[in-house]
Amino acid sequence: MSTVTPVPPPPLPGASAPKPRASGSPVAGFLIDLGLAALILFGLSLLAGLLWGAVQGMRVGAELVANGAPAPSPDSIATQLGQPGALAQILMALFATGGAALILYFWRRRATPAERETSMRALGRPATWGWTLWVGTLVIIGSNGIGFLAKRAGIEPVPTNLELMSSAAAQFPVFLALFAVVLAPAYEELLFRRVLFGRLWKAGKPWLGVLLSSLAFALVHEIPGTSGNGPAEIAQLWLIYGGMGAAFCWLYQRTGTLWAPIGAHALNNAVAMTLLMVFGAT
Repeated sequence: MSTVTPVPPPPLPGASAPKPRASGSPVAGFLIDLGLAALILFGLSLLAGLLWGAVQGMRVGAELVANGAPAPSPDSIATQLGQPGALAQILMALFATGGAALILYFWRRRATPAERETSMRALGRPATWGWTLWVGTLVIIGSNGIGFLAKRAGIEPVPTNLELMSSAAAQFPVFLALFAVVLAPAYEELLFRRVLFGRLWKAGKPWLGVLLSSLAFALVHEIPGTSGNGPAEIAQLWLIYGGMGAAFCWLYQRTGTLWAPIGAHALNNAVAMTLLMVFGAT
């Protein structure tokens, strides 16, 4: 990168001062954070489903009253409620995953004033955005390269959310772009890089943090049994998502600001959404 002057990675706030011995294992703290994230995500997903069902129930009930129809049977109610559409599913995902990220951040890993100051200083360095563009570009090239080689070997996975994204792209392109390029990168980086990776990084175990948080990132994006993908296809998707997570961890550590991986993540998603909307491909 001849146009970018490398700078040494900024230390974590207070890194120069002696650190008190941690009261517990950082790995245990990571696992607690991960478990809490799963529980909160499940709870918020359930709540979002209940809210959607309540809204749909009121709509169906109002229509029955207006038409003077008799009270429907339970099976008929379920049929009339139907399934959430593309927009509803995305809003429910935003509520659940974004809510889980915010809760874990403010509860477990809220930034200190010194950390916020370090991040703001990093935002003003041209090198920060040079590294962001560089890593984002490498992630795009690497993901497509893995996909190309896998396709030649007869491995063609279908991402779990492809059908949902395709439907949303056709019906709500502007909202999908806002969700995929702005909102999703922000809350995913907050959860996986700030909360999960950040705990082990601060404890002096950055490479362990890269490994564990990237595994969690890959698993969340492709859960076995939720799609028609076989073992080889799942392994390919895990390799892509895990590599993406590792690259964003490195970028966060290199620049010292979470805005850098958010930017690289947004760039990757913007390219993917453009391909999806223009060519119908990921």
